[in-house]
Amino acid sequence: MTTPDAAGWPPPAAREASARRLGASAAEMTTAALARIAEEHPWFAELDAEHRSWITLVARSGIDGFLEWFASAGRTQAPASVFAAAPRALARRITLNQTVDLVRTTIDTVEDRIASLPEEEQSTLRIGILRYSREIAFAAAQVYARAAEVRGAWDARLEALVVDAVIRGEADESVVSRASTLGWASPPGISVVIGTAPSDPGRAVEAIRQIAARHSLDLLAAPQGDRLVLVLGGTLESDAQVLARVGDVVGQFGDGQVVVGPIVSDLSEAARSARAALSGMRAAKAWPEAPRPVAAEDLLPERALAGDGHARRRLANDLYRPVVQAGRDLVDTLAAFFDSGGSIEATARAQFVHPNTVRYRLRRIHELTGYSPLDPRGGYALRLALTLGRLLD
Repeated sequence: MTTPDAAGWPPPAAREASARRLGASAAEMTTAALARIAEEHPWFAELDAEHRSWITLVARSGIDGFLEWFASAGRTQAPASVFAAAPRALARRITLNQTVDLVRTTIDTVEDRIASLPEEEQSTLRIGILRYSREIAFAAAQVYARAAEVRGAWDARLEALVVDAVIRGEADESVVSRASTLGWASPPGISVVIGTAPSDPGRAVEAIRQIAARHSLDLLAAPQGDRLVLVLGGTLESDAQVLARVGDVVGQFGDGQVVVGPIVSDLSEAARSARAALSGMRAAKAWPEAPRPVAAEDLLPERALAGDGHARRRLANDLYRPVVQAGRDLVDTLAAFFDSGGSIEATARAQFVHPNTVRYRLRRIHELTGYSPLDPRGGYALRLALTLGRLLD
């Protein structure tokens, strides 16, 4: 009987003899391991012939690696090189759980064969296979961790490209296809959200991603210089609903305003939402008391004054023209109301009507535009719309 050294290894001659005896049946062990994998794990039968051949290479490499590793008393790098026997593509086709199945079944097969060797050799071989399996586990974890890091870095770059295409208005079908590889499910409602980037954008994006997942929202996110851009997708039916969802993540942005673009129905149309949000970011400082987050639509007056042609046309077409089309008396009453400093009684005298008639007309304007002349913000937007509408007539 041989005496192990301080590390538990038998003398070199004994190790090499045991490795030779076990190695004589390496091919049989590989065949037996593959048969057990096919019998115990249904996923193996679903692989094509090429991938099954890669699995065979890994199993044989693992067995040969153990023999070399044991014979050298653990001084070789065999455990880390086992997975080099197959292409990198194997890590994309075989999951980590399946790799664990492969390693465990192969180790079990080797242990069964060890049981057929002389009893005095079994103890050290069993200890050796336990140590080796630990090294293999670390090697497998390293392979998949490295693959995940590479895939994560690539996904981040691809996501940034998709977000940039949305901002620049170049979200064509190819961009939609790229977004789908990131898990974008083409939701029915999409809104672009823009705010100041925090000091650690990566951590903020991950926190936002978790919150979005809880709300069943699709998310594309990327920092762009000093701003953080989110493309939110889901069953979004109103600006109020989007504002509520963004309110849950607003703390992940840096200081400053967070502007929510209008809802659109397709990623290729998201440029319109992004344009409004960007315009809102530029104009937000003109309304310091604005809520956070704020809808880009609520910043129409500031955006128009800042030079946004789209906002000017929105005010003229969506606020002024509906009032004109509903009757000239509504426009005249609105103008008189503003000229009188917001006094209903003074407006009634100027229009030679009863104050209740003025109230009815102002209420009618609210119904047509969604903005109330009696509300300071609504009156501000309507007054600017009245001016712009007259200029564009």
